[in-house]
Amino acid sequence: MAVLAPASRPAAPVPRKKRPARVLSDRRTRFGLLNAAPVVLYLLILFVYPIFSTLMLSLKDQAGGFTLHWYADAFRGANLEILFTTLRISAETSLISLVVGFVLASAISRLKPLWAGLAMLVVVVPHFISALVRTYGWIILLGDNGVVNNALTDTHFPGAPFQLLYNEIGVVIGTTAVMLPYTVLLLYAVMKGIDRRLLAAAASLGAGKITIFRRVYVPLVAPGLVNAGVLCFILCLGYYLTPALMGGEKQTMVASLIDEQVMKQNQWNGASALGIILLLFTFAGLILLRLLKSAGEAYRNRGTAS
Repeated sequence: MAVLAPASRPAAPVPRKKRPARVLSDRRTRFGLLNAAPVVLYLLILFVYPIFSTLMLSLKDQAGGFTLHWYADAFRGANLEILFTTLRISAETSLISLVVGFVLASAISRLKPLWAGLAMLVVVVPHFISALVRTYGWIILLGDNGVVNNALTDTHFPGAPFQLLYNEIGVVIGTTAVMLPYTVLLLYAVMKGIDRRLLAAAASLGAGKITIFRRVYVPLVAPGLVNAGVLCFILCLGYYLTPALMGGEKQTMVASLIDEQVMKQNQWNGASALGIILLLFTFAGLILLRLLKSAGEAYRNRGTAS
């Protein structure tokens, strides 16, 4: 007896892509676009248009023609040295903020909720005080006759008093104090979410404290370290107040150079080029953050698969 093959079902029709007219005819779509219009307009007026205007200004010469002179001028002579100084101080501030913030956040994350909340208040509340007031506070503390040098002199510390102002040491101390709350907040959020049972499990398997810290704790905290480091670096790139007040001529940063070119030299084109360069550095930092996150995820996935 012959077995009849089942009749083949007709292929399901492939849905056609909606045309723009059909999409716009949807009531939900029109309502969503209507709600998004004010936000888009706000971004265009307050963000896109100023950046575009700054870019166009940096590409014009004195006669209004196209030129790359201002960018070439930014990468030579004293301007290039100021760019390197800005990158160096930003990197130093980020590194010190990570080290100090890691210690503080790790200690706070081990406290009971009540004491942890009080400790976070101590870290965060100074951030709400004016940066100008805090900077002058550091100037009083670090001056030649300030509290720090007087204390070191009274204890007969070798070499005291030290020059702690109007040099790179003073700038790094001041900027680190400003950036530290961001670092502690980011690291504390990551450390608080770590399951302590993982550390206990590693200890039960015979791992020592150093091994647990290096092989378990640091990889879990690594995303927070990357985020905090890149955030501090980006914020330091365009920071103006503390370096201008606590630094000397050799610690001039790009923000101070832009202020000088606008206020004293009336050179808006060169200042615009420097602003665009800082913006590109910021984009580079964000791209680096994304690449580091992707690399970290790939490393964790490879470790899980093995």
